[in-house]
Amino acid sequence: MKVALSLLPGLGHVLHGRTARGVGVGLAWLAFVAVAVAARGEIAVAFAGRALDAKLATVFLGVMLVGLPVLSMVDCRRLRHEDARTHREGVSQWKLVYRRFMRNRVARGGFGLVLVLYCVAILAPFLAPHDPNAQDDIVHTRYQSPGQDFVLGTDKFGRDILSRIIYGARISLSIGFIAVGLAITLGTLLGAVAGYFGGAVEWAIMRSVDVLIAFPRLFIVLTLIAVYSPQIWLIIAVLGVTSWMGVARLVRGQILSIKEQEFVQATRALGVPHLRVIFRHVLPNTLSPVIVAATLMIGDVILTEAILSFLGLGVQPPTASWGNIINQGRDNLLGAWWIATFPGLAIVITVVSYNLLGDGLRDALDPRLKE
Repeated sequence: MKVALSLLPGLGHVLHGRTARGVGVGLAWLAFVAVAVAARGEIAVAFAGRALDAKLATVFLGVMLVGLPVLSMVDCRRLRHEDARTHREGVSQWKLVYRRFMRNRVARGGFGLVLVLYCVAILAPFLAPHDPNAQDDIVHTRYQSPGQDFVLGTDKFGRDILSRIIYGARISLSIGFIAVGLAITLGTLLGAVAGYFGGAVEWAIMRSVDVLIAFPRLFIVLTLIAVYSPQIWLIIAVLGVTSWMGVARLVRGQILSIKEQEFVQATRALGVPHLRVIFRHVLPNTLSPVIVAATLMIGDVILTEAILSFLGLGVQPPTASWGNIINQGRDNLLGAWWIATFPGLAIVITVVSYNLLGDGLRDALDPRLKE
């Protein structure tokens, strides 16, 4: 009976005593079902048009509708044997990290909000009630306050604020994720090389880091973007290239202690190539602080992108991003307060969610905090 009920997303977890997890999985699956039912017309014609975002949203929705029941069933099957396997084989380090993280309700909340934000961004074509750039009948639709027709109101061109915030999430979240990925990659590689080889190599890399940190980051970003035409890929590249220095220092400090440990000395004594030692034995032991740094950096990068867009040097209209929506509402903050308020709240929620997630990962990955 339990095996049959485990086919329903979340119900099997409840039967196994994982009520919170079961409720979360069940509500998530029901939300995807509701989106599929509400957007069935758009889904039916998604692959007939040329809109790539609608096709990606359809594929993602289908994967979630099928994948969540399958993953729920697999997880319930694992739970049935978890206790016996734990007593017989012990618990892995990552399993302990997972358990410490899941005990932190605040961190779980931040992680859940991050997942919701990315799902909203991917499913934007199905969730947005209006075209984000539609300007029909501006005379009657401009500066409408939040109401039944426009839940979060409209701007001076009559465009729906809710739709623009949903579509703007794709830009802001994508820029944050890709730019931080670039910064983490550069910082990890350069920090690993500096910490492992030392000598002149370390001196050159770390002095470069000191010089770049000495300059105000926002000033460098503004200068580079002002020289060239502001485009999305340029913004991503600039934000990524100007954010790696702290990661390089962090990784270098970790490797300076790791490379002196016995297992690294043994691999070097056996004649293992340096690149293999770095990527196979040294870098995996620095992942914990790097993961925490990445989650905390994403919020900072999203905020920086919003500042650039607010100043007119970020994503250019009519493409919606949270920063340029706020910029468009600053001229009428009292009469049309909703234009700047709601995208500002979206930025606050996103940054706080990533910070909570980062704090939770830091606490879970730090063995000194083990209870």
